[in-house]
Amino acid sequence: MKSIATIDRHRSGVSLAALAAVILAGSAHAQEASPPAPAAAQEEQEVPSVSDQRAAEIVVTGSRITSSGFNAPTPTTVIGEAQIAANAQPNIFNTIAQLPSLQGSTGAATGTFSTSSGSQGLSSFSLRGLGTIRTLTLLDGQRVVGANVTGVPDISLFPQLLVKRVDVVTGGASASYGSDAVGGVVNFITDTKFEGFKGNVQGGITRYNDNEQVLVQGAWGKSLGRFHVIVSGEYDHEEGVGPGNFGTDLAGSRDWYRASTLVNTGVLDSTNPQYLYRDYAQPYQYAKYGLINAGPLQGIAFDPSGRPYNFNYGSNGVPAGNAAGDVTGCYVGFCVGGDMSGHVGSGTSLQSALKRINGYTRLSYEFADDNELYATVNIAQVKTNNQPNPGAALSNLTVQCANPFVPDLVQAACADAGITSFRYGLSNAILPNIKVFTDRKQYRFVGGAKGKFEAAGTAWNYDAYYEHGVNITDINVRNILLSRRYTAAINAIELDGAIVCADATARANGCQPINIFGAVTPSSAALAYLQPENGPFQHTKQTQDVASVNISGSPFESWAGPVSIAFGGEYRREFYRVNADPYGAGVSSTSPYDDEYPADPLLLADGNNWYAGNYKNGRGKYDVVEGFLEVDLPILDSEGAGRANLNGAARVTRYSTSGTIWSWKVGGTWDTPLDSLRLRAVTSRDVRAPNLSELFAAPTTTTVPNFTDPFTNTQVLILQNTIGNTALKPEVARNTEVGIVLARPSWLPGLSLSFDYYDIKLDDVISSLTAQQIVNLCFQGDPTTCSAFDLNNPNGPNYVNVQAFNLASIKTSGFDIEASYQWQNPLGLDGSLTLRALATHVRKFVTDTGLPGTIPVDTAGNNTGATPDWKWLAIQTYENDHFSLTVQERWFSDGTFGNQYIECRPGSCPVSTVNNPTIDNNHMDGAFYLDIGGSYNVTSQIRAYFKVDNVFDRDPTPSPQTNTGLDVNPSLYDTLGRTYRAGIRFNF
Repeated sequence: MKSIATIDRHRSGVSLAALAAVILAGSAHAQEASPPAPAAAQEEQEVPSVSDQRAAEIVVTGSRITSSGFNAPTPTTVIGEAQIAANAQPNIFNTIAQLPSLQGSTGAATGTFSTSSGSQGLSSFSLRGLGTIRTLTLLDGQRVVGANVTGVPDISLFPQLLVKRVDVVTGGASASYGSDAVGGVVNFITDTKFEGFKGNVQGGITRYNDNEQVLVQGAWGKSLGRFHVIVSGEYDHEEGVGPGNFGTDLAGSRDWYRASTLVNTGVLDSTNPQYLYRDYAQPYQYAKYGLINAGPLQGIAFDPSGRPYNFNYGSNGVPAGNAAGDVTGCYVGFCVGGDMSGHVGSGTSLQSALKRINGYTRLSYEFADDNELYATVNIAQVKTNNQPNPGAALSNLTVQCANPFVPDLVQAACADAGITSFRYGLSNAILPNIKVFTDRKQYRFVGGAKGKFEAAGTAWNYDAYYEHGVNITDINVRNILLSRRYTAAINAIELDGAIVCADATARANGCQPINIFGAVTPSSAALAYLQPENGPFQHTKQTQDVASVNISGSPFESWAGPVSIAFGGEYRREFYRVNADPYGAGVSSTSPYDDEYPADPLLLADGNNWYAGNYKNGRGKYDVVEGFLEVDLPILDSEGAGRANLNGAARVTRYSTSGTIWSWKVGGTWDTPLDSLRLRAVTSRDVRAPNLSELFAAPTTTTVPNFTDPFTNTQVLILQNTIGNTALKPEVARNTEVGIVLARPSWLPGLSLSFDYYDIKLDDVISSLTAQQIVNLCFQGDPTTCSAFDLNNPNGPNYVNVQAFNLASIKTSGFDIEASYQWQNPLGLDGSLTLRALATHVRKFVTDTGLPGTIPVDTAGNNTGATPDWKWLAIQTYENDHFSLTVQERWFSDGTFGNQYIECRPGSCPVSTVNNPTIDNNHMDGAFYLDIGGSYNVTSQIRAYFKVDNVFDRDPTPSPQTNTGLDVNPSLYDTLGRTYRAGIRFNF
């Protein structure tokens, strides 16, 4: 009876032999992280000879040439089924995101502080730190409808149990796969011939007794003559972590939050640093239950019972009592230490709760040998929720001294000071905390045909399919203020012996006064008025239609071997429509007031009435027609000189919005005469087309009363219209990679090594500008933005259209290293030992905004971002017929808060500038994480397993803010702590 380990390897399609072939085929990273089969099984999987490899049909995602994987020059990392299982994550996304070349991916632990982004819980990949919008994610080589208006898919919606491997192409692939493949491609390959029944049941929890997880997966497949059917289903529930509370209390017993902040001293000369790194930064504009923060009564705070007391400022601060609200002895906006009870940063969720349900079916009919018709249906839903922060901190409220809720002592102090009102700030701890709920539903249908045919004496492969995908996303925000109603509710008067809202119009429309001095909970009627049950919402529908055909074969031979070609075409249509509530979006013919959002004369008709979450209405579409040709030409094949080939591809694409553009690649590989030594290189022109959000952003309009007109040097009133820009062009990248591979040499056949250098130059990067930047750029002589505004409009109001432009650029370079060694019967023990390590070094990551007066900024090694200097992943696995043990190390290097800063000591600082401010400490520790897992074969078909992540419970290094947010970078650091998982897998 074969062990489960052996069965898994056979079903994954990533056996040691296949992996070796992929390695020799130019995918040096493509090595299974799980150990090889035991010796008996290993005999069944001989490594193919060079001639066998030439004939083998190995699909390498980096290329459309499928007749032979040998010739692909683009590096590709392969994560196989066994490694996915060994990592024991509730979401396959977490396993892939650990690869060093993936930097800045988004998941359930990122974006939790956001109310309006719509990206909460969205699991999407970012290669090379270039952002999720520049990484193309495919399912079986096919596009997937976006789960966000930026066009990125949600990995949580994929049929994960059927994934037998994931190919990660760490280089530009636009010529082969089209737009968005600037950073590379992540391709999920499913087992389309699966037979039997398999399942997985897993549970997990952190050492802080939160983020409880339950995962149940099952799949069944069977051949019925020429018919084949596969059905799978998944349920995953992750409870999430957080929120914490006001002050510095995090969820559970976590104690690492220190409100770390870069405080601004305001010093710009050469005596002292401008910025200081400090823990326990205290915002002095508000307190938990209220603080008078300016004027002669500045410094009076209120306890839970509403009694006034003198606020405890940090840094021995003394309120200046002026109209600006300065505090002597403190910094710009912050003191250090003192009363931290009103701080809101720790109240952010550390991980969004996530629940996903996934159903998948594939039906196929083999109408001839090696030819099939197929159809797939993938219906899935992902629900997430999080808390951005507690309360709703406000710091610039005006309170009348005569307000009947103002304590008598403060009213008397007002009279003594000769004032009738004061400025006030509070955390609004008396209000229910804001909650954001996101619901994504995906309906994806694919029908196609694939197989082989003979024509003109040549065997050809073909794959043609049509895909229709629909994604519906609903975002609902609860417990959030209508700002103008709040202003009316806190402005109270006494009328006929009762305390009421001062504004008669507000009273007539249901205004209920509230007491914001102390911890008095508002009445249910007041809360319903301030935070109506029907809060902000956004309903988005996205559709994607793709028709594609790809043909490949080897129609003739050169002097060095068969010449392979691939060609094809694709049509794609992308569409979105978004509808939002009238309080946020404004009243129009498409979003009139209704029963759920009754008309209120106090509110603004053009929207923007919520404290946050003011979603807008919009729609847009574009279509794409493209064709490509790829050629693989052997140029050398001899015993003395080795084997070499050239690989080239070109793709022409017509976008309905921006016209025609070309992408191409040229590369080659050389198997040198030296034992198992290969050289490879590729250079390419890659593109990313503007997405629906950038082209057709839902418009918003705000009034700016004191806008500076540089042409006349006067202040004017303008309407600021935030809109999409249909004139945007595709971003264009030049991507170059050069590498060397040592794959299973005869003197040490278990060893594989690779080194690949990359260099990416991305021009015409789409970036947003402020209204002032748009006007100033035109004034300074750049015509790019001159059509976006009119400050002397005789036919209507002056306006500035705030939109994105192709102005910025990005340059990044670095190298990848991978090494693995597979050792059979180590030290005489039965079984096998596999050692594997992957590392990425980012030499530079330079972003140039393209704006006058700014300088390029290099963020390589900036650990508040996504591109540390070094990042590596190492895995060691021992396995025999009975059990396995895996040890994994994840590490990234120390870095900086920002490379633009100049670190200096008092008395030795240069003059601080906007582009290069001075700072007293610019060091940010990296992190090391140890993970341990193992499995035991209960029977030949049932395996029990466990996994412990972050064994040492390593706390995240603070990522200092310049505001009151959560001081952590979840893109790099583990914010949850030690996590335990265990489960059972079965395969019948």
